[in-house]
Amino acid sequence: MELVKQAYLKGERALFKSHDLKVEDSIFADGESPLKESDHIDISGSIFKWKYPLWYCNHINVENSTLLETARSGIWYTHHINIKDSVIDAPKTFRRGTHISLENVNMVNAQETLWKCQDIKLHNVVAKGDYFGMNSENIEIDGLSKEELAENITEKVLNPEIMKEIFLQADEWEIEAFDRATERKCFPATHKDWKELEWFSNKGYIVAYSD
Repeated sequence: MELVKQAYLKGERALFKSHDLKVEDSIFADGESPLKESDHIDISGSIFKWKYPLWYCNHINVENSTLLETARSGIWYTHHINIKDSVIDAPKTFRRGTHISLENVNMVNAQETLWKCQDIKLHNVVAKGDYFGMNSENIEIDGLSKEELAENITEKVLNPEIMKEIFLQADEWEIEAFDRATERKCFPATHKDWKELEWFSNKGYIVAYSD
């Protein structure tokens, strides 16, 4: 593999269409899409400062690196990417990617992140932000705290626009059953109750538990 080490990279598409490349202890400064359409790239100890760093890439490994807040919309249409021991401060990271593995990754600015992606593994990941993981499929989560998971679910389930969209999909009799259930608050459910409330239960608006 060719090695790029302790480099200060500027300008648009600084390493465009690179192949079989190692990038160590480097800074991607101003300039969009520095690694667009690259494949088999190993990145370590590096910082991304600007937009669209990893678009249309394949087979990417990232360790001990940082995407700053200004590196927004950073990883789109990229497949087979592993990120470990890193920080992603940028929003809107990951769109329409597949085979994404994140381990020990901090994403405290994760709004609109991981949209329409598939085959995702999250291990010891901190992720806080609106609409995290929307319309993504086949997600394995290990190490995400209950508080963080509950916060992400609550932000989605109780968002007024999403609630409106879900309620408009329900039949009138299901909405009437939901209204009756909210008036009763906590109650022992019959088989009829389960049938009438199944739609809203599947959407997370009705919760059941056993003593």
